[in-house]
Amino acid sequence: MPELQLKPGKGPRALHGHPWAYASDVKGLLPDAANGKAVELKDSRGKSLGMGLYNGHSQIVWRRYSRDAVKLDAAYLESAIGAAIERRSDDAFRRVVWSEADGLPGLVVDQFADVLVVQLLTLGMDDRRAEIEAALEKHLSPREIIYRNDAPSRQHEGLRMETTTRSGERLPAQWFEIDGVAYYLDLYAGQKTGFYLDQRREHLRIAGLANGRRVLDAFCNQGAFGLQCAKAGAASVLALDISADCIKATKLNAGKNQLTVEAQEANVFDWFTQNRDGQFDLIVLDPPSFARNKKAVAGALRGYKELNLRAMRLLSPGGILASYSCSANVGLNEFLDVAQQAAADAKRDVRLMEITGQPADHPALLNMPESHYLKGMVLEVR
Repeated sequence: MPELQLKPGKGPRALHGHPWAYASDVKGLLPDAANGKAVELKDSRGKSLGMGLYNGHSQIVWRRYSRDAVKLDAAYLESAIGAAIERRSDDAFRRVVWSEADGLPGLVVDQFADVLVVQLLTLGMDDRRAEIEAALEKHLSPREIIYRNDAPSRQHEGLRMETTTRSGERLPAQWFEIDGVAYYLDLYAGQKTGFYLDQRREHLRIAGLANGRRVLDAFCNQGAFGLQCAKAGAASVLALDISADCIKATKLNAGKNQLTVEAQEANVFDWFTQNRDGQFDLIVLDPPSFARNKKAVAGALRGYKELNLRAMRLLSPGGILASYSCSANVGLNEFLDVAQQAAADAKRDVRLMEITGQPADHPALLNMPESHYLKGMVLEVR
């Protein structure tokens, strides 16, 4: 098998257990023929650091899939996918495979009942699509497989962006019931893989606090937080999103479930500026990522602070603020510090009820901070 070697020094994070090596970490790149292949990485003294997928066209040239000298063949893929499924609870709606956390760098698989949505985000996984499909067929027997290969990160691997299906036919949007609420989901063209499965637990957790409360669901997407709160007996629910399609979906879902949710198309920042006198008992802030890279972190923190500050000012005494960040480049401590600053500026006493994170089917690797992307806090604002 081809070999890659790190430069001397303590700099490369791969020496400390991180599953990536960058082009700047290695002594030299391999010939183009090695792109997409399984490659062994060694430290500067020749000690093996494991096997990984190589792509010299990417800034991340090596992504570990195993610490052992094993081939990334059909047998490995079937075994790793089977093990990933076994680690998950038996649920019809779940993330089945989560990239490096399951020893399958660049492979993401979400399950929606009998439909699988697959992302092949690295050249190595894209080259092994047939073997991956065979393994998924064997373990899960899906009605359809959708390949959502439309993520911009594919371009860093030299791959084109496209969406296809196993059958060759576009799967139309359809109704799925998730945690007692029906959603009209377009798995072929909706955001990400069609639904934010990583927030299912939070939808129910926050709904458990909603009975009798006036609820604001900001950045509502398909309305999951607001719909679950309405179902749980909220006094009123206002859902906001800048996307007309998201507001249309929220209204459609509310009607299907016979739930009362007012949905408005709005820029949430502007809406807060224009609505300083309203009052709510429960506010949910679940925005899209504000920091796509490290250069954007400072601006993201300013945005998070402003959102939390404005939300705190609109909460009644004893109100609840559920605030989330899916920005992998923003750490939990930074996110909590933003809330502390907002509380000070709002001149409110704020009690930290709970810190939240990723569900069990979205596991994070201890030595890979990038995998700890989702964090949240539930606050009581007095």
